[in-house]
Amino acid sequence: MNAIESLQKETVYDEVIYLTPDGATFNQKMANSFSLKNNVLLICGHYKGIDERVRQHFITKEISIGDYVLSGGEIAAAVLVDAIGRLIPGVLNDETSALTDSFQDNLLAPPVYTRPEEFRGWKVPEILLSGNHKLVEEWRYEQSLLRTKEKRPDLLDE
Repeated sequence: MNAIESLQKETVYDEVIYLTPDGATFNQKMANSFSLKNNVLLICGHYKGIDERVRQHFITKEISIGDYVLSGGEIAAAVLVDAIGRLIPGVLNDETSALTDSFQDNLLAPPVYTRPEEFRGWKVPEILLSGNHKLVEEWRYEQSLLRTKEKRPDLLDE
């Protein structure tokens, strides 16, 4: 409690988040929301957690990164820092890049192709080489939709 109170004397926190298996499951929507906050304090328990009084009086959100248990919340905190941090302008070279990631629009990202255009007889789809940005975007959207239907149809229900 003393550590949190000491920090709060120096900084106003928009959220005080406790990483716990019984919290709400972290997702892209949460990452987007937290990326708009000025200051977020992450609290990591170890082994069995933290004192219930701290949870009741200081914690504003409880978050889990999945249905499993870790030895401590440090790894979960690193997951949040990475997912949230990459959404903050200036962190990625291309600030719009994160907007086309999986889960941003409840779709998985489309397939990715790199150079060379042909490798072991496997070719990059012609549409991606066409230079027609509108058709490329349409293709990417269709591929995202197909991939989501195949691999994560639950995302389409949201």
